[in-house]
Amino acid sequence: MDRIPTQAPVTSQWRLRIDVALERTLPPADEAPQRLHAAMRHAALLGGKRMRPLLVYATGAAFGAEAALLDAPALAVELIHAYSLVHDDLPAMDDDALRRGQPTVHVAFDEATAILAGDALQSLAFATLAQAPCGAEARIAMLQELALATGSRGMCGGQALDIDATGAAQRLRVDELERLHALKTGALLRASVRLGAIAAGVDAAARASLDRFADALGLAFQVRDDLLDVEGDSATLGKTAGKDAAQDKATFPALIGVAASRARLESLRAEMHDALAPFGDRAAVLAELGRQAIERNR
Repeated sequence: MDRIPTQAPVTSQWRLRIDVALERTLPPADEAPQRLHAAMRHAALLGGKRMRPLLVYATGAAFGAEAALLDAPALAVELIHAYSLVHDDLPAMDDDALRRGQPTVHVAFDEATAILAGDALQSLAFATLAQAPCGAEARIAMLQELALATGSRGMCGGQALDIDATGAAQRLRVDELERLHALKTGALLRASVRLGAIAAGVDAAARASLDRFADALGLAFQVRDDLLDVEGDSATLGKTAGKDAAQDKATFPALIGVAASRARLESLRAEMHDALAPFGDRAAVLAELGRQAIERNR
């Protein structure tokens, strides 16, 4: 991970850094149990935006943390994200056959292997974070942050609310939909920012501003996702388009319409800008990641 070309844009360097870390950390596919390990690698190594580790690096770097100090939390959030996608795609959840342009894990392997692969990726995430090269207090704080973001008050809770709302989207209030997405999507994005801040020793006032940025980013990411499902195509998205409407999922376009969803995105863009304003130029990469979340086409 020390041979990254220094002339490359910093996000490209970080993206390469996390890809190399994933390759080194995931068990080899030829190591027993081979099928499980191959499924884990299929879930984590087939590309992706790497938004969550990039947020860890961008936040930590904005406040002076070296990349070596951020590798473990960046790797941990990406492993958690990979696990969540494996389980989200299962027949009992979103029942999707395509992810990142490739067959989902339960299609490429089988359902039982997919469940185990998700479980193993989650375990590996916490094992990796527990070895972060920082002080014990910071390490415990990061472990607690990631655990809270993935449990019933975070990602798993959001998925449960999503399941409950499926088929009843029109009966949700906007604030209920925002809470659903704040847990299902926003919690891990917020944790990514917080892990970078903890690693860098950021003070409470700065963390509060970063939280405001992360909350707006998490909601913007999901609003854009909802719009892409309506406006995109499967080839571009790398996953099945139109499934939200087909399954009567709770989404912003379904509840408030496409035009209002786009307007909400613009208001979230302003919220992110205002939250980062106190940090000036050092938050430029965070601001760019926020822009990408709003303007992405997949």
